[in-house]
Amino acid sequence: MIQGVIFDFDGTLFDSNYVWATAGERFFQSIGISPKPNLQEEIRTMSLYQSACYIREEHNLSLTVEEIMEGINQTVEDAYFHEVQPKSSVIPFLHALKAAGIRMCIATATDRYQIEAALRRCDMLYFFDGIFTCSEVGHGKDEPIVFRKAMESLGTDRGNTVIFEDALHAVQTAKADGFLTVG
Repeated sequence: MIQGVIFDFDGTLFDSNYVWATAGERFFQSIGISPKPNLQEEIRTMSLYQSACYIREEHNLSLTVEEIMEGINQTVEDAYFHEVQPKSSVIPFLHALKAAGIRMCIATATDRYQIEAALRRCDMLYFFDGIFTCSEVGHGKDEPIVFRKAMESLGTDRGNTVIFEDALHAVQTAKADGFLTVG
């Protein structure tokens, strides 16, 4: 019997993956410049710092790397504070879980303040008993630590805790650690 559910946020609860996929382009729009073609493909695997360095060099910008990083962060933040929405059928599903007495929390790679802002704006914060971020835990989803911490907070065990996740590597990590997973 399921007693706890751990949800990923981006792409699982909220339709927000596009924010990350278009952050560079959105930054350019915010400063009134057209990016070179295929920008997102070029920076897709880079860190924020690497992306800012690449953007500065490739577009010959007078902005500092720090200013570019701040600009990209601001475009992402704006989306979480004003734009991203839950995926269809998420809210009724959360209501059903809550009514069944199933405890829920979130394990995410996104910063807490952004997640909380989106949940608060959409009146969904009350569904969750906790939010666990990879940065706060100090481990990515290539390790099971964030899932274990979330499970501990729910007071459940692997046999009755389900993880809903959209990233294949995170599903593989959770499954290898003995969790029930839903992709």
